[in-house]
Amino acid sequence: MHLIATDPQTNYPPLSQTDLARTKKPGALDALSPEDQELFISFGWGPQVPPRHATIADALRQSLRDQPGATAVECADHNLSYRALDEASNRLANVMRVHGVKRGDAVCLFLHRSVEMVVGIVAAIKLGAAYIPQHVGVAPTETLRHVANVTGAKIILGLREMADQIPVGLDQTLITIDTTMFDPMLDAPAPGPAYQANPDDLAMILFTSGTTGVPNGVQVSHRNLANILLTAPGDLGMRPGLRVGQILSISFDMAAWEILGALSNGATLVIRGKSIQETAEKVDVLIATPSILNALDQTRCTQVKAVAVAGEPCPRPLADRWSTFCTFYNSCGPTETTIINTAEPHHPDKPFLSIGCPTPNNTVYVLDENLRPLPIGEKGEMWAGGDCVTAGYLANPKLTAERYRPDPFRPGHMMFRTRDLGRWTKTGELEHFGRVDDLVKVRGFRVELDGVTSALEASPCCQQAVTLQYDSRNLVSFISPLSACPKQAAQSVSDRLPYYCSPAVVVPMDMLPRTPRGKLDKRLLLDLARTHIANTGAELN
Repeated sequence: MHLIATDPQTNYPPLSQTDLARTKKPGALDALSPEDQELFISFGWGPQVPPRHATIADALRQSLRDQPGATAVECADHNLSYRALDEASNRLANVMRVHGVKRGDAVCLFLHRSVEMVVGIVAAIKLGAAYIPQHVGVAPTETLRHVANVTGAKIILGLREMADQIPVGLDQTLITIDTTMFDPMLDAPAPGPAYQANPDDLAMILFTSGTTGVPNGVQVSHRNLANILLTAPGDLGMRPGLRVGQILSISFDMAAWEILGALSNGATLVIRGKSIQETAEKVDVLIATPSILNALDQTRCTQVKAVAVAGEPCPRPLADRWSTFCTFYNSCGPTETTIINTAEPHHPDKPFLSIGCPTPNNTVYVLDENLRPLPIGEKGEMWAGGDCVTAGYLANPKLTAERYRPDPFRPGHMMFRTRDLGRWTKTGELEHFGRVDDLVKVRGFRVELDGVTSALEASPCCQQAVTLQYDSRNLVSFISPLSACPKQAAQSVSDRLPYYCSPAVVVPMDMLPRTPRGKLDKRLLLDLARTHIANTGAELN
């Protein structure tokens, strides 16, 4: 399957004055007052900033060329310089080329976090191919088989020790990276100009977790990645001499932020072993979900210069703790908008925790259910536009048509339905109120689960919380740490929200469980709630 994105609607030039003028024409913003029309534009449009390179491949080539002696990857006692990474990826790319891989093809990467993982990613990008990462040992065999088949990949990259765990079809070839990357008999020059990617070529295909059905592949282009990783604040200040942690599952979009962000900006990627804490204590830049970050002892990580969280709502206490000694970015954005599309440094003295403003060359609109712009300050669903918008779901045109829509405020472009609730503040920052799915009805009243969670986290004893709908009449909440007082946390909800928002049960835990991608495991928590209620005979409403 040839995976070069050719749909003209996926080609997003930088925001221009012409775009702004179109938005001001009658029709698009008629529902807003003149003042809100101006704010809709000034708040919703990110700055126009050209990325330092047009493609991630170009950025990687510069890093490999300009600092051959610097350490590119560090993993336990196995380090690679940029020169060694260049040579190893050239060998692997040559083997892949012999097997017929060409620009626009798909290459599966089925392994675990390792030096070989990085070599595989760089080799695929050098060939102009899209890499598809899956974590063997975490992803079910059926998921691996589905991913390989739907992408049409003929080549699967893996490790020799994991070969028996990788399903390989009759028309597919497994290449073990660790048996090729250091073989001098495979020395080869870098792939030539025919393999160099264009901005709209796909760089990777990331599959959703599949917790609600068959995993869907999100098609991410070089333009998408360059726009977030090669501009500020998405680059997080990564540069030669800095160390960037690699702690996340390789199939998670935020792992690309770690890996490609570090290498395309010339930093050193530090791949974790069993202990995330140990890695966090020796890096300058850390990217994580709030749940992962909450499990770390920040007093042992004061050397960190920049932290970014995304993937789920961030507890205010967590942001306050880390932002006392480093630049702390609270960010938001689904995989379909290329890792993140908003970001904002947080400070403990801020009156609220926001997810910030649109990142460069991107837009955010707060719309009602009919896609009409809402007045500034009203809650609505966030739609994302600009260079962050990916090329849709692979082989799923129906779902693509549901979630990707023509942008009515920038004719000729596309926007994506994030399914996140938000509203603009008076200062032009976005407050995040969780997912549309987390807006539930309890005893006939509309309740924002994220609002209940935030009220619990406002209790001094509570560092992190989560609230779930148990049934049509009851909410259940979990809080951490184990020493947190359920009554005090519940009182915090009663003091701030209507009576019907109070959870029927508040359960303290030492640590809230996480999925393999580092997010709160809500399915497991709901099962635990049922068990807790059955065992304790807790009274429900």
